[in-house]
Amino acid sequence: MGAICGQDSGKASWLEGIVNRYEQPLLRMCFLYLRDLTLAQDAVQETFLKAYQGFESFRQESSEETWLMRIAINTCKDMRKSAWFRYVERTITLDDLPEPAQPFSEDDSLLTIEVMKLPRKLLEAVLLYHYKGMTVYEVAQALGITAPSVSARLKKAHDKLRRTLEGEQA
Repeated sequence: MGAICGQDSGKASWLEGIVNRYEQPLLRMCFLYLRDLTLAQDAVQETFLKAYQGFESFRQESSEETWLMRIAINTCKDMRKSAWFRYVERTITLDDLPEPAQPFSEDDSLLTIEVMKLPRKLLEAVLLYHYKGMTVYEVAQALGITAPSVSARLKKAHDKLRRTLEGEQA
């Protein structure tokens, strides 16, 4: 019994640690993905629940953050597939976003708005690579795709953003 309680105690302290480290970054990423703060909060809670349940299966082939991001993205994808989600208006403004670590400049605001307009696959790659600072390989692991696919998505997103921000037709 003591070994079981000790194991549960270690698992609980691990969960507390990952919640403290990753709750805000996951919330921001889920919010950008789902465009609804309440749904994003639900997705983050579900992510931590799934991580807790899958604690023993985490093989540490990727970083803890990459593993959690993959769980969060899959959770967000599942939420977006629900029939309810498809029939609800999802328009957001910069005021709706959880607070950033640094204040936005006007250029940052314009870029953020255009990034949020990107198609879902491009948005995922941009958020993980630029916002989360993951490597191409880590993004590939988080999304379950190849590194060349991540690079192609990033290039396509950059080209689309450049054209949009320079005033050309996208």
